[in-house]
Amino acid sequence: MYETVKMLHSYWAYLALLMIVIASLNALFKYFGKKEFHPIDFRISLFTLIVMHIQLLIGIVLFFAADYVSLISEMGMKNVMGNDLLRSNIVEHPLMMIIAIVLITVGYSKHKKKLTSIPKFKMLAIFYTLALISVLVKIPWATWF
Repeated sequence: MYETVKMLHSYWAYLALLMIVIASLNALFKYFGKKEFHPIDFRISLFTLIVMHIQLLIGIVLFFAADYVSLISEMGMKNVMGNDLLRSNIVEHPLMMIIAIVLITVGYSKHKKKLTSIPKFKMLAIFYTLALISVLVKIPWATWF
């Protein structure tokens, strides 16, 4: 089960990264270009939200399938934090990805409350770009290529 979930998490990550890049660039270009908010912009931001939440759910399943909880209890948190790979897999990567998904969720929620195009794009641009930066910082690049 672990290998299947790991593969799913790894391949879904490409779609998640692609969508957050598209959504961020769309919001930035249209905000600075003073463009009108269209239904396609709503769909892009919503699809990004959905894809990222699915990635989070797959990641949570992977976290427990990898049995990190028993590893932490066996090794102790001090030893886990002393190991760069384990610290990244157990603490840093999940935490930064949760922060990114919170940013996306907040940005999506805030943009829906705005009535005109510029404030909508501003909310999406700020929150989705911060989420993109958070994701890019903690992607395990060595295992991707």
